[in-house]
Amino acid sequence: MPIPLVNSIASWFLKKRISQIEHFLENPNEVQLELLMNLLITAKKTELGLQYDFATITNYKTFTERIPVTTYEDIQPMIERARRGESNIFWPKPIKWFAKSSGTTNAKSKFIPVTDVSLEYCHYAASKDLLCMYLNNNPGAQLFNGKSLRLGGSKELYEQNGTYYGDLSAILIDNLPLWAEFSSTPSSKVSLMGDWETKIDAIIKETLRENVTSLAGVPSWMLVLMNEVLEHTQKGNLFEVWPNLEAYFHGGVSFAPYEEQYRNILPSSDFKYYEIYNASEGFFAIQDRNDSDELLLMLDYGIFYEFIPMQTFHTPNQKVIPLSEVEVDQNYAVVITTNGGLWRYMIGDTIRFTSTDPYRVKVTGRTKHHINVFGEELIIENAEDALRRVCTATKSKIAEYTAGPIFMHNGEKGAHEWIIEFNKAPENIDEFAFLLDEALQNINSDYEAKRFNNMTLNSLKLNVARSGLFYEWLKKNDKLGGQHKIPRLSNQRMYLDDLLQMNQ
Repeated sequence: MPIPLVNSIASWFLKKRISQIEHFLENPNEVQLELLMNLLITAKKTELGLQYDFATITNYKTFTERIPVTTYEDIQPMIERARRGESNIFWPKPIKWFAKSSGTTNAKSKFIPVTDVSLEYCHYAASKDLLCMYLNNNPGAQLFNGKSLRLGGSKELYEQNGTYYGDLSAILIDNLPLWAEFSSTPSSKVSLMGDWETKIDAIIKETLRENVTSLAGVPSWMLVLMNEVLEHTQKGNLFEVWPNLEAYFHGGVSFAPYEEQYRNILPSSDFKYYEIYNASEGFFAIQDRNDSDELLLMLDYGIFYEFIPMQTFHTPNQKVIPLSEVEVDQNYAVVITTNGGLWRYMIGDTIRFTSTDPYRVKVTGRTKHHINVFGEELIIENAEDALRRVCTATKSKIAEYTAGPIFMHNGEKGAHEWIIEFNKAPENIDEFAFLLDEALQNINSDYEAKRFNNMTLNSLKLNVARSGLFYEWLKKNDKLGGQHKIPRLSNQRMYLDDLLQMNQ
């Protein structure tokens, strides 16, 4: 397809879609309520719909009174039935695909239903919207003059009882619309290779001859690929490999620990970074402005949002609120009802609203990925902020890290223990540890209170990981690839202890 024609089609779609986006920006709560009612009508004759009498739910209050908030464990038996080929359980049409996801590096797997309608009107619609917003903000963009280098955690899909399961990226690649296949590299065959290290070599071989104009993937694994490209080509930066690179679309983990390294291998103030927020359960938010760290919550993808204030999370006073009641700068757990057949489902993420007009958010972490053993409520956003400050002060660079508690024992006070792998280590590790502890106190008042005069917590303990330790740990646990992440914070020590033992 000629490039001018592609640009003309993109321009037409852009104008049409921008008007639709403006509609939900102007009427966010009305759009959300209408969406909820449509989901209830669609599923009213399913097993779940009959159980909770969806047909007579006409408002949000009744919806919350009838249908409980659920976790994966609550709905796993229904999902297993759907995976065995049963239909009309929680969605009226048969479900063919299930995205296999742990959400962490736990061995236990989840199988998230992916319906035809969620593929088209959520996941693929979001990919088009991402391009729309980018092109709207950058009228001179030349993305369609070349291809996007996509890096997923894909492995081949596996068939069982007439249904298929695998990484979400494998499902997306297997069902790619023509426009996406045409504009992407590497080929689906290479993208779906199972062995990560073999796949990296194949990606490099296939993409070096392409005119790559954008990158898309998880920051940690994309950085591994980019460094391999530079080593293979013996080039100083990525523009020497792909001169027309203009944007990187990223999500999955915080970009903060990797930002400086990216700017070193992509040394241009004109290069654009665009963040997304998606998961196996759906596509939620997109950066809609250049040079922003806030994401626009997308309200018309077939996802109805609710939120649990983290102050009440898993307490007797836990409350669930709709979008219309959220407040800026509060931390919330996310609950979703979707066109993928999930009803009031806790996805395990936490977010913070930076704006309510329009609704913009930042991802702050996971409900399970924090340290709150001593009432300190340390979340990933705090950790990333503190590390960024300390790395700037000590001129150091971090590759990977994780942290967990040192539990109180025999009268000894507790503490936090960290293991950090540096790309560039600080000159004085003790000073780095002191500054990190100080930064955490400045950022998090609960941590500061527990550290006051060592009342509850002693100062943190810092271990330096040898080079390549985290990569070896992922490989040992068969977790190499773009969809796997190392938990940054944990209330338990299982990740930390395993890494410390390997580091000896």
